[in-house]
Amino acid sequence: MIKTESVDSMEPMLPPDGSRKLENLAFDLATKASGLASQVQPTVRESVGNLVRSMNCYYSNLIEGHDTHPRDIDRALAHADYSSDPRRRSLQKEAVAHIEVQQMIDSGEDLRIEPTSAEYIAWLHNEFCKRLPEEMLWIENPDTRESIQIKGGILRDGWVQVGKHIPPNAEDLPRFLNRFAEAYNSNKLSRQSQIIAVGAAHHRLLWIHPFFDGNGRVTRLMSHASLQRCGVGSSLWSVARGLARNVHDYKALLMSADSQRRSDFDGRGTLSTKTLTEFCEFFLSICIDQVDYMASLLEPNDFLRRMRLHIEDEIAVGSLPKGSFHLLREAWLTGEVQRGRAPEITSYGERMARSVVSSLIKKGYLKSQTPRSPLFLAFPLDAVERWFPRLYPQNKV
Repeated sequence: MIKTESVDSMEPMLPPDGSRKLENLAFDLATKASGLASQVQPTVRESVGNLVRSMNCYYSNLIEGHDTHPRDIDRALAHADYSSDPRRRSLQKEAVAHIEVQQMIDSGEDLRIEPTSAEYIAWLHNEFCKRLPEEMLWIENPDTRESIQIKGGILRDGWVQVGKHIPPNAEDLPRFLNRFAEAYNSNKLSRQSQIIAVGAAHHRLLWIHPFFDGNGRVTRLMSHASLQRCGVGSSLWSVARGLARNVHDYKALLMSADSQRRSDFDGRGTLSTKTLTEFCEFFLSICIDQVDYMASLLEPNDFLRRMRLHIEDEIAVGSLPKGSFHLLREAWLTGEVQRGRAPEITSYGERMARSVVSSLIKKGYLKSQTPRSPLFLAFPLDAVERWFPRLYPQNKV
């Protein structure tokens, strides 16, 4: 008979109150995230969000050991153009699944309930899994070599081990998830505590390991939603990029936070308070680093300078017509451009101005909802490295 495990084995759920370092980090993140949001015109923010979702998916895949090329992701998203190679095609579909679920979060089309609730976590897992190809819904039990089918939103019904950590028994998962939801209920936490709690919840959900597979992906999506709900997250930045770029520290600190209480000076829970606090500090520091990074990229004068230099190079080699930068700059500054203003902005006659617009649309720099609707800025992959340096690893774009 399997012994029932006490939910106390997951305590503490939060770092202790009064940690000056964590409080300062939470304050800095809230302040800087607010500043970032004010930098970008709302319509442009939507276009940047599309780019960041694709980037977020790339880095989330990378953490899972799936190195999907950004161009493969772009082809799948823009043209439903999937590789003939089975593995690359599966990775493309996995990427699209992640992006579509995050899009639902960013647009408010997700469940409007607590992201740390069992229902929301199951929803994330189901939405992700139902978009995956069949071959990615099977894993092999490393002990028995048995094939296990992954069912979207359904808690695992068997024993697992993750490294040295043995998560709770399957029979105990509902109780652990109930305690998880109770501990991180935003109605019971101040805004500052909510921000700090995102890191703690990130670790504790991975510790529970509620599904046979997909836990890392679900946890990062839950963290993304939680950051948005407490007012610091947005579609303009991604914690996944920072975690992937510091993946060794990320995994080491996750493992460290699994450890048992070390002494009488290490809190009163079963697990170590010190290592949970260290993970939360790391997590918030990564968030701040990524907000700072995107704020530096989106600083208006610097962004327009990089755009101008790139477009001038494209004009010099004949890839774009003269007048292109003026239209793109206007779209950046105002959010959208009425097509009838193209002659005024480019200082060309109507026919030539239409040719400039057509060229920019064809190459993906401008988009519109219909052939007559206003133009808005887009970010083709060919421009990403020049406009958003270091967004992806070197030689990846």
